[in-house]
Amino acid sequence: MTDVTDGVLHTLFHSDQGGHEQVVVCQDRASGLKAVIALHSTALGPALGGTRFYPYASEEAAVADALNLSRGMSYKNAMAGLGHGGGKAVIIGDPELIKSEELLLAYGRFVASLGGRYVTACDVGTYVADMDVVARECRWTTGRSPENGGAGDSSVLTAYGVFQGMRASAQHLWGDPTLRGRKVGVAGVGKVGHHLVEHLLSDGAEVIVTDVREKSVRRVTDSHPEVTVAVDTDALIRTEGLDIYAPCALGGALDDASVAALTARVVCGAANNQLAHPGVEKDLADRSVLYAPDYVVNAGGVIQVADELQGFDFDRCKAKASKIFDTTLAIFARAKADGIPPAAAADRIAEQRMAEAARR
Repeated sequence: MTDVTDGVLHTLFHSDQGGHEQVVVCQDRASGLKAVIALHSTALGPALGGTRFYPYASEEAAVADALNLSRGMSYKNAMAGLGHGGGKAVIIGDPELIKSEELLLAYGRFVASLGGRYVTACDVGTYVADMDVVARECRWTTGRSPENGGAGDSSVLTAYGVFQGMRASAQHLWGDPTLRGRKVGVAGVGKVGHHLVEHLLSDGAEVIVTDVREKSVRRVTDSHPEVTVAVDTDALIRTEGLDIYAPCALGGALDDASVAALTARVVCGAANNQLAHPGVEKDLADRSVLYAPDYVVNAGGVIQVADELQGFDFDRCKAKASKIFDTTLAIFARAKADGIPPAAAADRIAEQRMAEAARR
């Protein structure tokens, strides 16, 4: 564990991915819980971000993911105009094998011990029913079921926000905010992706999908036989005539190989941390590919769970998520004015907001 600890401390105190206010390592031997809660910033308010339940290859990988995800939440919440900083938690293990009521309750107690500095919600591997259990031990829990005072599934507004980001991308690039007649490839049609497909089809887009889970693809094609299926993501991004690529699965979708192979003019999707490493945003710009920053366009879900703390109102949330269109256009304008990629422009705006809040 010494090497792991040294690596974590170096990331926290010396790397560009660090700068976190607090990182809590949690363990409950009775339930088998091993978790990491990372608070990147509370400058804008209590840290808000989901709980990922995943079978990481190592503890170091879990900590690194928590750090990256929580940092991303700071930027996402800042750009969404929320009164929240960024935080994220990861539970280490296969949820299919070790998730239990006892484990979730133990996790809730750890979140509660932070006294409201961190507000949790769903993420990969956790669901509304899980948050209902966590909430029994922790009142700083969102993403609960409507029966338990929550807003329910946040993927609906996440998809809606991504759709608004796509409309803004179309407006910026082609002068019209419609997707009608555009060929859009969606990689990952799970919780968010299948809702996004509905929006695209309603707007008249031609849609191509792929997913590692055959069941997810079949759910889409059974309802919409006009949707085309690509054998895998590599085939999807190479599709001739593709206008927009929407990564909606796990992060790291944009790396050296995929950027070089892209046929699309726009990348706009729901996945977090789409850029595999620094410099990818410049590679996209050099190829004249317009990138809509992921943490800007996929903020509909966090807008929803944040609203739950005030007493959830869907129409109010949808109105806030609609503003993702204007925010995305503003980022493209800033990028053009400053001569930088859109990802860098979004970072500058978010960092400015956090810095101004910290000085108050």
